[in-house]
Amino acid sequence: MATVWIGLLVCACVCLRVTAQLPGFPVLLHHEEDEDEQPKEETPKPGSHEIEMQYMKIDCKVASRFAHTIMTSTALNKANTSQEVFFEVELPKTAFITNFSMEIEGKTYVGEVKGKEKAKKEYETAVSSGHTAGLVKASGRKMEKFSVSVNVAANSSVTFTLTYEELLQRRLGKYELMIRVKPKQLVQHFEIAASIYEPQGISFLDTNATFITNELLPLVEKTVTDKKAHVSFSPTLDQQRKCPDCDGTLIDGDFIITYDVNREQDLGNFQIVNGYFVHFFAPPDLQQLPKNVVFVIDRSGSMEGKKIQQTREALITILDDLYEEDHFGLIIFDDEIERWRPSLSKATKENIKEAKKYVKSIRARHMTDINGAVLNAVDMLNTAKRNNSLPDNSPSMIILLTDGDPTAGETNTAMIKKNVRNATDGNISLFCLGFGYDVHYGFLDVLAKQNNGLARRIYEASDAVLQLQGFYKEVASPLLLEVNLHYPDSIKNSITTNHFKQFFGGSEIVVAGQLNDTQADTLLVEVSAQMLDRTFTIQGQANAEESSDMFPEQEYIFGDFIEHLWAYLTIQQLLNKQDVCSPEECENVTAEALDLSLKYNFVTPLTSMVVIKPETNGASEDTLIADKLTEDERLDFAGQVSSPMLYSSRVHSSLLSSGLVGAKSHKALIAMAVDGDPHFIIELPDRNNNLCFNTDDKPGTIFNLVKDPDSGLVVNGKTIGDKKVKPGSKQHTYFGQFGIVHEKFSIKLMVTTEKIIIYKQDKEEHLHWSEASNVKDLNMELQIVKDHSLTVTLKDTIKFTIMLHKVWKLHPYHRDYLGFYTLDSHLLSKKVHGLLGQFFHGITFEVSDVFQGKDPDKPDAHMLVKGHSLTVTKGWQRDFRMDVEKGENVPCWFIHNNGMGLIDGVLEDYVVSSLFTTV
Repeated sequence: MATVWIGLLVCACVCLRVTAQLPGFPVLLHHEEDEDEQPKEETPKPGSHEIEMQYMKIDCKVASRFAHTIMTSTALNKANTSQEVFFEVELPKTAFITNFSMEIEGKTYVGEVKGKEKAKKEYETAVSSGHTAGLVKASGRKMEKFSVSVNVAANSSVTFTLTYEELLQRRLGKYELMIRVKPKQLVQHFEIAASIYEPQGISFLDTNATFITNELLPLVEKTVTDKKAHVSFSPTLDQQRKCPDCDGTLIDGDFIITYDVNREQDLGNFQIVNGYFVHFFAPPDLQQLPKNVVFVIDRSGSMEGKKIQQTREALITILDDLYEEDHFGLIIFDDEIERWRPSLSKATKENIKEAKKYVKSIRARHMTDINGAVLNAVDMLNTAKRNNSLPDNSPSMIILLTDGDPTAGETNTAMIKKNVRNATDGNISLFCLGFGYDVHYGFLDVLAKQNNGLARRIYEASDAVLQLQGFYKEVASPLLLEVNLHYPDSIKNSITTNHFKQFFGGSEIVVAGQLNDTQADTLLVEVSAQMLDRTFTIQGQANAEESSDMFPEQEYIFGDFIEHLWAYLTIQQLLNKQDVCSPEECENVTAEALDLSLKYNFVTPLTSMVVIKPETNGASEDTLIADKLTEDERLDFAGQVSSPMLYSSRVHSSLLSSGLVGAKSHKALIAMAVDGDPHFIIELPDRNNNLCFNTDDKPGTIFNLVKDPDSGLVVNGKTIGDKKVKPGSKQHTYFGQFGIVHEKFSIKLMVTTEKIIIYKQDKEEHLHWSEASNVKDLNMELQIVKDHSLTVTLKDTIKFTIMLHKVWKLHPYHRDYLGFYTLDSHLLSKKVHGLLGQFFHGITFEVSDVFQGKDPDKPDAHMLVKGHSLTVTKGWQRDFRMDVEKGENVPCWFIHNNGMGLIDGVLEDYVVSSLFTTV
């Protein structure tokens, strides 16, 4: 029997972005904002209109839930010089790319799918010879990104074509196709076309779009008949414009189609095409089963703040959604485990009311004992079963919410998985919700799969409450238990999963298989399951002739789509088995999944697509590799969608091997500093990937360094100058004072080279650098190392160190100054900004074309960052954290002109009027 697919179908996003560059310059495949954030307006770049977007079409055909999407874009270089054009597409994480091609000057370059290890060797060979164009990877919450760039000759065009396939997954009673379009400029011919054919008949179909105005609404054409639907949207050039005389486009957002099919047969729907079958099973009008659920909630210290607040809010709503026949329990854990009540409670109005009171009292505390908490929940459910206090045939489940790794009790994840699997004994479903970006999601995913459940990442965002509630609704309505779909034994080795622990309302079971010659025309099937008070049993048969009558019009058929559906589903399930099989079994499972991926040309986590790009400007051909990410590789560090990385063909191989090119940042690892004259260091995970810039300003200028509107945190710094300027030298400036404000905690500090002042209402408390001390209250801790450093820890917000640089008092030019180094900033919100704050959530950039600079010891290079092309210099800056006197030289790419192009806006935008300015 097939797996219960609880998920979301999204059809596609395509973004053709064009950027005018000097000949031979690679284009940065840079980061798109998270889908929950609105993209910033971009100022048109000079020369960008010399690239004309002639054509963009997204053609999505759906036959029996299987979607086949082709995205085509054509761009014309109207300039007199060659320019770089790149093609960027967002597609569902669960989709498999099946084809990609580029047509340039009459020649077509087609991608070839190869085993990942083989592709990797080709890539490494290309790297060693300095002729590689890059490694493309992408990720997002629901989507992942495919990007490629190519140099286009003057007055020539390029056509990109990408194809991918995916099985639509029914979630909460509907399928959803989300087509994300962000062309970023006007398109001469733009079209979205979606054709849907469902032999069962379409019960409803709706369309929506985030960018559709009243003027554009009539352009959405929708035709729905019994079994077919067609939706199109094709605005003219003028209709795309934001205003009559401007070049900005309205086409920027999501085009969404939702629909469902008729469900009249208890046995479900069969389709047989060319020796392959698919069986869709989602019987209507079933009675909901009462369930027994224990919510296991992490209250460790890392949940403090917004996470625990959102968890409380979500739980209160979820408790309201329990049915009166349900039984529930609450377990709260850190390094201690606490039950709301000793045993399960029936979901009566009074019990729900009392549970809500308890939930409101949950506060974050210490460490994380996942093993003890889950085993405690298993014991609570098993005890209730033994005591016969639960309804017969009621499923038991545990919903675990945690944001961290196990740090208390049993911390070995392999042992935890073994303990939980032994305790549940296959009788309890475990659903794991990983809250945040640093959670060990792979561990939770396997833990859930081994115990008849699934895992889901809950993203740290304003909609986290809705994410939690939405997940609960997916598993809130169990309808059947122990669902078995039995087919003839002669084909059992070819069918996908056909046994399911439970079937939930609003979802759908899908089983596919390959028939042998004896079953070529007829397929017998029996479905059995357990309902509340009886056994669900039904038998039937399907034949190929009836199926052929379902598809009378070839325009809705794309090749052997049932065979591709079977291969897609088989590969997905084999990949899932890798997490729960023995080493011997896993070797066979992986080999089978790889063989199918190669046979059907699918880009899966086991394969890569290799594209050989044409040579340009005398350079040799480039090798491009597109990978499919695993969930662990898809980590959304710091809330940032991990951007594609493009390695230039002209970067020397030694730079590639040392990781100097194409950086992506990690919130927990990123560090910021400002010190010296004043130089700013953005320290990325790889020590060789630091970015630096200096600020040239007058003494007495006050800059905003960090500003977080959500927490009310502000850090400002005031510059001082040398005592006097050497003849013929420029005036050097340094930070001499810092002002720290935290409005919610009523904290106000001033740090100078002489002392630290704490403002408390009408009083001031003075601390001196000459005395070691430690001051601690509920929301703040200050630790002074004599004549060396001040470490400031603000609860739920940030931890940083201010270094004191003492200079000989009689020095003719220099004076004491301060340096600022962040230690922990992961609790700052996404809205944080400032000269340093804007980098807390990461920065993605590309370095290429390393060449000889003015200084023979400091090579220059081209950097593409935030849509800007900059010339940067490889140099060194001083990090004084370990040695306050001499400092430590750290390598970095130096951005000139006060960091222009790297920072948002210009330096003057960060000047504020006073040390405690918060607006």
